[in-house]
Amino acid sequence: MIQLASFTFLALLAFAANSILCRLALANELIDPASFTILRLASGALTLTILICLRSGPKIFREKKAGNLVSALALFVYAAGFSFAYVWLDTGTGALILFASVQLSMITISLFYGHKFRFQEWAGMLIALTGFIYLVLPGVSAPSLSGALLMTLAGIAWGVYSVKGKLSTDALLDTSGNFLRTLPLLLLLIPLVDPGNWQWQGGFYALLSGVIASGLGYAIWYSVLPKLSASIAAVSQLCVPVVAAIGGLILVNEYPDSRLIIASIIILGGIALVTFTKSPS
Repeated sequence: MIQLASFTFLALLAFAANSILCRLALANELIDPASFTILRLASGALTLTILICLRSGPKIFREKKAGNLVSALALFVYAAGFSFAYVWLDTGTGALILFASVQLSMITISLFYGHKFRFQEWAGMLIALTGFIYLVLPGVSAPSLSGALLMTLAGIAWGVYSVKGKLSTDALLDTSGNFLRTLPLLLLLIPLVDPGNWQWQGGFYALLSGVIASGLGYAIWYSVLPKLSASIAAVSQLCVPVVAAIGGLILVNEYPDSRLIIASIIILGGIALVTFTKSPS
């Protein structure tokens, strides 16, 4: 139990670290979002492949199916949407939109597969959606609509990736396979690369995101997902926007405004109401 809790905590720290590292790179214009995504996924794929080869040898890729196309596509859409969204969003707002979208998409998927919602769950969904709408409504402190839409898309993709992850029987192998399958998709981003906008710090942040926060972090998350109940998996991720916002405050000097604080309380409260409600299937 202690090991499971420790690994879950490490995975959640990795999620928050991705938001902080991406925002550090893009807020200071140290790299363009396309290059950040390419470096992040490519370095994550390389790191995971090395770990697999050290553990089981390269033959494992011939003997077992590693990952799947749906998860790889979801991973690519998440990573690309995430990077481009952080051009416009601050750390805390981006993480809040991301993980609100993740939870709402996972809840919707469970509904699609026959989960029967009780009144409290529908109320929680409505509360969370109300908070989300309040966050993105036009106003002086409203986040960029383009950034919000891209981060929402990234969150939906991560929700799909997480749902697929619960079926994994070999977390490290499947995560490696998913990352490797994204490599051909990275060709789509090459026309958007801006080499003139590169500084070494931006590349360093992207590599940290890829090797540690993404590659190792997602492998850890895949390893704990099958052992967590759906509600615990969902609720545990609710702390990520808070950690990311604190990191943004300390490292990027981003101060949360009243709209973000109020929206956070409404959204996270609504999602918590859904996930803590015991409902029949």
